[in-house]
Amino acid sequence: MILFLAWPLASGCWNRREMNELAIVGAMGIDKAGDQKVVTTQIIDPGQVAAKQSKTVQTPVMTYQEKGNTIFQAVRRMSTETARELYFSHLRVLVIGEELAREGIGEILDVFSRDQEVRPDFFIVVAKDAKAENVLKVLTGLEDIPANKLFSSLETSEKMWAPSMTVTLDKLISDTASDGVQPHLTGLLMTGSMRKGENQANVQEISQDVRLKYNGIAVFKDDKLISWMNESNSKAVNYVLGNVRGTVEEVPCSAGKRKIALEVIRMKSNMGVKVANGLPRGTVQVHVEANIGEVQCKVKLMKSKTIEDVETRANEQLKKNIEEAIKTVQEQYKIDIFGFGEALHRSNPVYWKKVKNNWDEKFATMPVHIKTDVQIRRVGTIGKSPMEKLD
Repeated sequence: MILFLAWPLASGCWNRREMNELAIVGAMGIDKAGDQKVVTTQIIDPGQVAAKQSKTVQTPVMTYQEKGNTIFQAVRRMSTETARELYFSHLRVLVIGEELAREGIGEILDVFSRDQEVRPDFFIVVAKDAKAENVLKVLTGLEDIPANKLFSSLETSEKMWAPSMTVTLDKLISDTASDGVQPHLTGLLMTGSMRKGENQANVQEISQDVRLKYNGIAVFKDDKLISWMNESNSKAVNYVLGNVRGTVEEVPCSAGKRKIALEVIRMKSNMGVKVANGLPRGTVQVHVEANIGEVQCKVKLMKSKTIEDVETRANEQLKKNIEEAIKTVQEQYKIDIFGFGEALHRSNPVYWKKVKNNWDEKFATMPVHIKTDVQIRRVGTIGKSPMEKLD
């Protein structure tokens, strides 16, 4: 009887594995080679991470690579080389090569959504003009583990610089499966020679030869990459989506080429679609609160009229940027990456049922009314700028 009662407790550890028996995958890259998939994993070496004070020059990570007809096959084939079972629960970043992204990422979403060991909170990005395998071989500064650098850099960039956005597995699957919005991912750009990036010397000098930086938004139709958005349009898209957590906006001075820099501290947006005379009409409302961050011209910031003038120019600039981004998406890409279709589905499900099969065509010609409201909250720790007394 005692053994019978104890059995449920013992069975709870049937799949227990020791950490020294596992190869912890911090980042993963997927490319294509002909009809096959190329999978690259960045494996963390806990011993080297713990031994930071050691005089050895061994890197804290190693990369392994295999090909397969399927992603699953390539991953399992790595066991012939790694000597440990691959462990994906600590995956931070998945990098997709641009060539594969243009062919389609449906298989990637399938294999990751089926694996119960994979947590869906890792970030997914596209290697811009590069293969994912080359990106994962670059050693990075500040962070010992490149996977952690890629993860934290994207988090910080989204928080401080609006053109970047974090997209997790759950979000990407949701956008891909939805009829009313098309998916999009942040691009990852590698600058410099790949060969130099693989060497320890890349992080031993004050200036790195090879760097990784996030750049632009990859626009998808269904599961296929179709184009890239530039920085200005990427930022405007995030304003529409309400994704801007912080950024900098530059407003032209009343005369000359100088600027006033505004620090965006918070914002919110509201998107809607109404049907008039049988046709959809979109609306976007964006509310922004900002502080004065820098002044390059002679302005009297202590006067309310000056602040009102800056707010007016900021509103005009923001509205123009959003209009240009929406126009670019409608005319060049002809797809809805904003989610106007989802908004229409919520507000008018009967009409949505009629147009959902050709919604992207409807969206491409849909007029969108934009209203912006920029309010300046603070001018900084000084009222009068030193620029007031300078020629």
